[in-house]
Amino acid sequence: MSETAQLILDGITYNLPIVEGTENEKAIDIAKLRDQTGYVTLDSGFKNTGATKSAITFLDGEKGILKYRGYGIEQLAEKSTFLEVAYLLIYGSLPNQTQIQDFQHQISRHTLVHEDMKKFFDGFPSKSHPMGQLSSLVCSLSAFYPESLDPQATKEEFDLTIIKLLAKMATIVSWIYKKSLGHPVIYPKNKLDYVTNFLNMTFGQRTEEVVIDDVVVDAMNKLLILHADHEQNCSASTVRIVGSSDCNLYASISAGCSALWGPLHGGANQAVIEMLEKIKNDGGDVDKWVNKAKDKNDTFRLMGFGHRVYKNFDPRAKIIKKACDDILEKLGINDPVLDIAKKLEEVALSDPYFVERKLYPNVDFYSGIIYRALGFPTEMFTVLFALGRLPGWIAQWKEMRENGDPIGRPRQIYVGENDREYVDISKR
Repeated sequence: MSETAQLILDGITYNLPIVEGTENEKAIDIAKLRDQTGYVTLDSGFKNTGATKSAITFLDGEKGILKYRGYGIEQLAEKSTFLEVAYLLIYGSLPNQTQIQDFQHQISRHTLVHEDMKKFFDGFPSKSHPMGQLSSLVCSLSAFYPESLDPQATKEEFDLTIIKLLAKMATIVSWIYKKSLGHPVIYPKNKLDYVTNFLNMTFGQRTEEVVIDDVVVDAMNKLLILHADHEQNCSASTVRIVGSSDCNLYASISAGCSALWGPLHGGANQAVIEMLEKIKNDGGDVDKWVNKAKDKNDTFRLMGFGHRVYKNFDPRAKIIKKACDDILEKLGINDPVLDIAKKLEEVALSDPYFVERKLYPNVDFYSGIIYRALGFPTEMFTVLFALGRLPGWIAQWKEMRENGDPIGRPRQIYVGENDREYVDISKR
């Protein structure tokens, strides 16, 4: 007999099935609870609610484990390219040589975006946020490719939509950056690999192809891999719930971009740089701000230290720390903000106050440093996060459809007014 949990309501015992995952995670299945009892559960923020069964990403915050499709993040970041990881997340297995070459070839055929999309940039105000542009442009792809709207499309048609989005996202992100500088856009060079092509479109010139340093390419690959998926977070859940209405992929991913835009989700690495700028503008006294962080009566908090999910360490931070060190050494940048960051890192890794409280530098701390070192403005950080997270969002959307998940429809506990008599406006 399968394991069950017992719930007693009004003297009646109900048996609820126990569901166990492949990593021994356990859940109480309450799918039929309301039908059987008339009750619903209340879980504000869905902190203890499993909304789906997923085979994409496993995360254990207590043990500092992150796996994509069973592969440890450490192996993938060291040995794979971002495009290989994208294939793994979307299609379930690491590609062989033929598969990855075909995947790269298909993407290279669709990197150009419709010329009419350039008109969108002319319509955006000069100070419009890059994430607002990204969300709008991704959603607009559904208007340029109306065949993507058909929820009954064939597998081949869905796969083509996925390829187009992966291909065009890098172009769109690079164009957003170029337009923010008032520079002419750079068209894709499809002889280059995915990440190098993106960097060339971002930092290149029309007159000549820039040579991208291997250290920079490696660091960008790692950053995108580390951000590629993170289980049922706010933006992934948004993509799934929007997609559950049979909404097309482009609009669903656009919704994910909007969710990521929130400073409580995707803006953490931007907050790191803003904090470092604040310390620099105050004179750069790191000890002063460390003491403020230690003072429980002070509202100041160090950004980029510790993690809401990872209780002991962020496995991604260990990987990206080396890439960060390599970038700073290779580029030889003289930046007082980055000097402050290195001093804060030293404190966090050695001061007993931070060590005992597990306030280690996390992936947002190091990614913010790398993006700044490469020359990206802070407002672009979340856009780069979205580029990395794209394969995970696509995988979540694809899995939701293939599993036949029902349309998302949470319940609520109503706490408003009871019956009220309507009063004519002349008597109010």
